[in-house]
Amino acid sequence: MSTSSLFKPFQYKNLQLKNRIVMAPMTRAQSDNGVPTQNIADYYGRRAASEVGLILSEGTVINRPGSKNLQNIPDFYGNEALQGWKNVIDTVHQNGGKMGPQIWHVGDTRMSEDYPLVPMEKASTMTIEDIQDTIAQFAASAKSAKDLGFDCLEIHGAHGYLIDQFFWEVTNTRTDEYGGKTLKERSRFAVDVVKAIRAAVGEDFTIIIRLSQWKQQDYKSKLALTPNEMEDWLLPLKEAGVDIFHCSQRRFWEPEFEGSDLNFAGWAKKITGQPTITVGSVGLNGDFLNAFAGQGTEKTDLTELIRRLDKEEFDLVAVGRAILQDYEWVQKIKDNNTEALLDFSAESMGVLF
Repeated sequence: MSTSSLFKPFQYKNLQLKNRIVMAPMTRAQSDNGVPTQNIADYYGRRAASEVGLILSEGTVINRPGSKNLQNIPDFYGNEALQGWKNVIDTVHQNGGKMGPQIWHVGDTRMSEDYPLVPMEKASTMTIEDIQDTIAQFAASAKSAKDLGFDCLEIHGAHGYLIDQFFWEVTNTRTDEYGGKTLKERSRFAVDVVKAIRAAVGEDFTIIIRLSQWKQQDYKSKLALTPNEMEDWLLPLKEAGVDIFHCSQRRFWEPEFEGSDLNFAGWAKKITGQPTITVGSVGLNGDFLNAFAGQGTEKTDLTELIRRLDKEEFDLVAVGRAILQDYEWVQKIKDNNTEALLDFSAESMGVLF
């Protein structure tokens, strides 16, 4: 099996990548009181030096009450945290890599009874003033990403966190302009976030958004039940300024709608005409739920991934647990050294290496 299509260069606006492989965002909660340390810089630097085309950071939060649900999730605001991120991006660049931060607000997703000691912000109960400030803080963190020298940024709009809570009718019961019966209406908050970020970073800086149908609150949930509903969801985001759609599935090989082989990223590319990133158990034979259950996952080949990439169903491929387990994963694929690839061990979820 030839993997040469994974190693074709990619360019969009200011973003020039040496290959099609993206390190997926994976929150580790390893930044003391929100400040990324040298260990974090070394963690990303190792992957940059081992041929990862684009690194997307773990989720980093904006300056809002309740924006994080674990104390050691990194901040993307404040002098100390931003200096830590400056060290990270400089280290990645010194090792030949490209990187964007994933900018995040967790919304109402409490994971600890002890922290934070502030109310979680809910899509359904935030005031208009809360919403306006949240939009402004997304834009402020985005501007910081550009100023620090990052190569792009990603907005976290997936997995049941705040932006996704506005999309989802279960968690967005608002009756004002940020609510509504349709997905298009409930997308206004995300659209306003994207517009504010675009205004802050200019036209040439690449904006990625990560989206998902599934939620951590309901793995079987779907926002868009038909291609037409997906158009109503994605096209306003494109018009607002999204460049690349990062389409999160638990298993990338699963078709999104009946009657078509296309996965989520394939449909997003077809609908918007924009580049897309596919993700979901790449290189492994089981999804991420195994890891949260304390179970490992065996490696598997990339035949189906390459088949879809060669058909140009999507443009980029995000790899999570395989690169978390083995920072040399991309280099081994490039060298056709597949025998040296590692199975994923759940113990690696809590270790920086």
